[in-house]
Amino acid sequence: MIAEEVYDLIPDDLFIRVDQLVPGSSVFLKLEGLNPAGSVKLKTAVALVADAENTGRPFPATRLIESTSGNLGVALAMVCAAKGYALTCVTDPNANSRSVRLMEALGAEVVVIDVRDGNGGYLQSRINYIRARLRREPHAYWLNQYANPAGPRAHRERTGRALVGALGHLDYAFIGAGTTGTLMGCAEFLRAHSPATRVVAVDTLGSVTFGGPPARRHIPGLGTSRRPEILDEKHLDEIVLVPGAEAVEMCRVLAEERGLLLGGSTGTVLAAVQNAAKDIPEGSVVAALSPDFGERYLDTIYDDVWVAERWPHLLGPETELDQARA
Repeated sequence: MIAEEVYDLIPDDLFIRVDQLVPGSSVFLKLEGLNPAGSVKLKTAVALVADAENTGRPFPATRLIESTSGNLGVALAMVCAAKGYALTCVTDPNANSRSVRLMEALGAEVVVIDVRDGNGGYLQSRINYIRARLRREPHAYWLNQYANPAGPRAHRERTGRALVGALGHLDYAFIGAGTTGTLMGCAEFLRAHSPATRVVAVDTLGSVTFGGPPARRHIPGLGTSRRPEILDEKHLDEIVLVPGAEAVEMCRVLAEERGLLLGGSTGTVLAAVQNAAKDIPEGSVVAALSPDFGERYLDTIYDDVWVAERWPHLLGPETELDQARA
């Protein structure tokens, strides 16, 4: 394959089997991190920027601005660098330091908001900053992944289609819920083209996306402290909330046992798959989406000190960290 631009390099047909999570069934993990931006968000970024271009605003005079927990910011920075557009990424202290450095290396302005919102997160505070910035700078344009239908449309046309195209018959689809663009796009395609597929939305405990009580969350990617406008629950069959500790444990087990270094969102989704195994009939075909890989989480979910500060029981009594503290 020879591409004209870096953001055109998005393979959509890469799966790996993780059948051990649901014994007696076939489990296919769709790997979305094998593109230059390293995550499923590259599809979203391409769609959001194209939508902005279609507004008729002047480019490159327009400055794009977006709220991001990390991966979308990296993807947007890559697209904007290739197009010569100015970009501001508004993030918070939960963002991985590696993601922030990548955004900056790609030429984006990065603003870190450290004031928590009413639900204990940072999302509404990030959005408040963007709205204030728009009032001050008329040449700025908010991409707004939380309300922009271009995001779900990209995943309806690409990700959902790729699931059905590759697997054909599909009994279950486990998809993480962050800003819900990927989830909504895939769910819409499955409802239209594979209506028997049971669509399971996977969120992290502490997220308010589906009306749960807010609580502190440690892993960026999934969960929100504000319900996204693009969310439409009529396309979903089930909603599952996974504790952060289970997501971290899943990531670390798969790294040690399968050589799969996966991101926290993927660990959350696969923990939901494993927890549902007892209710999945034998012989089922199960698909799960992996938004990214684990390189950007080396300082968090793959770091013993970071894990010990939050979930020390995951490390066990015989770890080197425990011995060092003894």
